[in-house]
Amino acid sequence: MEKVITLRGASDTRQASFRIKYEELLNPAQLEAVTHREGPLLVVAGAGSGKTRTLIYRVARLIEGRVPPQSVLLLTFTRRAAQEMLRRAEQLVGEQSRNVAGGTFHSFANLVLRRHGSAIGIPPNFTILDRADMEDVINLIRTRMGLAHKEQRFPKKGTLAEIISMARNKNRSLTEELEEDFAFLCDRREEIVRLAQAYDNYKRERGLLDYDDLLYRLVELMEQQPRIRDQLSNTYRYIMVDEYQDTNAIQARIVVMLAAAHHNVMAVGDDAQSIYSFRGANFRNIMDFPRLFPDTRIIKLEENYRSLQGILDLSNQVISQAAEKYTKALFTRRPGEVRPMLIRAEDEHMQSRFVAQRILELREDGVDLDQIAVLFRSSFHSFDLELELQRCDIPFIKRGGFKFIETAHIKDALAHLRVIVNPVDAVSWLRVLLLLKGIGQRKAHQLIEALVASGQPHQQLAALAASGKGGQPLTPLVTLLRNLGAETARPGDQLAAVLQYYLPLMREAYPDDYPKRERDLEHFQTIAERYRSLRNMLADMALEPPTDSIGDVLAVTPEEGLVTLSTIHSAKGLEWKVVFLIWAADGRFPPPQSADPQSREEERRLMYVAGTRARDELYISYPIHMFDRSLGYVMGRVSRFLEDLPPEILPAARLEEET
Repeated sequence: MEKVITLRGASDTRQASFRIKYEELLNPAQLEAVTHREGPLLVVAGAGSGKTRTLIYRVARLIEGRVPPQSVLLLTFTRRAAQEMLRRAEQLVGEQSRNVAGGTFHSFANLVLRRHGSAIGIPPNFTILDRADMEDVINLIRTRMGLAHKEQRFPKKGTLAEIISMARNKNRSLTEELEEDFAFLCDRREEIVRLAQAYDNYKRERGLLDYDDLLYRLVELMEQQPRIRDQLSNTYRYIMVDEYQDTNAIQARIVVMLAAAHHNVMAVGDDAQSIYSFRGANFRNIMDFPRLFPDTRIIKLEENYRSLQGILDLSNQVISQAAEKYTKALFTRRPGEVRPMLIRAEDEHMQSRFVAQRILELREDGVDLDQIAVLFRSSFHSFDLELELQRCDIPFIKRGGFKFIETAHIKDALAHLRVIVNPVDAVSWLRVLLLLKGIGQRKAHQLIEALVASGQPHQQLAALAASGKGGQPLTPLVTLLRNLGAETARPGDQLAAVLQYYLPLMREAYPDDYPKRERDLEHFQTIAERYRSLRNMLADMALEPPTDSIGDVLAVTPEEGLVTLSTIHSAKGLEWKVVFLIWAADGRFPPPQSADPQSREEERRLMYVAGTRARDELYISYPIHMFDRSLGYVMGRVSRFLEDLPPEILPAARLEEET
């Protein structure tokens, strides 16, 4: 076989062959990144610096440079982001971009495992467990192992799921994870390790993969099957990764393995916006990229297209004190001299009154309410403000709460569809059976064991229903599953049949709020109509589900829009004309638990993210008198990240009552 020698760091300079005028459409740093062709590239993209535009034009440039589109892989953190980038790339270079592989790490892993997973024992019709399903299985095993007695202090299912998930995301053994993040549970180490092993065995026996397994077992596949790894690496010759600072240890490992044959990786991210360590994201990934990929070329995007220079000056000052960073200084060409303002309030309620009053003034000045956001470090920081906004009749939406896919009624409907695709999915059978009168936990588990052991669950269910031995409640279910037909039927028709069967059961189970739940199910029906494959729909619902319950959306629909209340973590990637950052007080931001240097540095980056969400106006406030549960009222001082900033960077004002 002929050896291929790759030239590192080359840029594609064949200008005459390109239809798009890249030099006119991109700034110099963006152009340098877009025209890079071979070898590893790290694009350090400051907030609002046009990283998405850079990725889109890089896709277009590769296609115009005669790179086969199917050899380009674009990995993002939301499917919507990938779809939007490829849609815009198609506007530039036409339908060729449709052949680019784009999606999330998890959707990519799902695709590869369904095609090649049988090589390591994964059936192509595996079911993906969401977090609630994962916890249900863990609870089942916990009970079977005799670890659920009230007299014993043993972690609950949510904590156990968190331990197992974090160990996976951080690429640690379970023992290491317990010692690092759950030291108070180390005395139950042996039982937790046994439970985790039983959980893994349970999944493997029943064709189940949880969300973390998708990545973990993709790595397992590539490590154990070098032929498949090489095939993937040679298929995807140009890899681009968005939001690289948010990758975890497993995702970084996947990138290295996919690029083994060529090292053509373009990682785009901002070390200053690495704020998700609690989800397993690893700050070291972006800092160590040049070490993992020798001869890495580093390009910094520093021109900001979002904020006024005053906001950028403050943000630059905050992040300049970081212990470890890629040094950069954001600048803008936008005209405007408005500076951020530090607001000192006497107490929390005065802080809330200021925010409400200023929002009313902005509305009078013509600023739409949906262009205004109030950000905070922790969700409970907004409680007093919420009451004040209600008092002032200012409509708002708070980001958070139950996701659409996590609601019981949606999970019930999904369970009926999932047992069509994977008849040995015990988790879904449990939900389906517990809806029936006369079937409790014990009988449901007995039925599931009989169904799975038979090898033909649907036929066995029909036999049990026809036996006359307590099988009467099963008859309508058997009829439904028979009517659902093959997996190849249209998902919209299948869901419609499920809902006809399920709605009477739901109205009985949730008499207090079933109209709202019905609207959610109508929304689900609309989603199902878009699909031709039930398997694809179920995979999408598990990998990147809808986030909003339609009932909540319909509750308030003012014509003027809604003010957004949001934690900073939920606000990343978003922007507003006017931003209020409340509770910027030491002990609240950063909170007391951020004592170690790594946590403190992440809190600094969180402050940077908060400030860079604002386009035109930024108000940062804190109360001088703060209530502490153990100490009573204490004197508040501004966050350590804003201390000692000169007034030309952050001018201050103190609120006073009108006399």
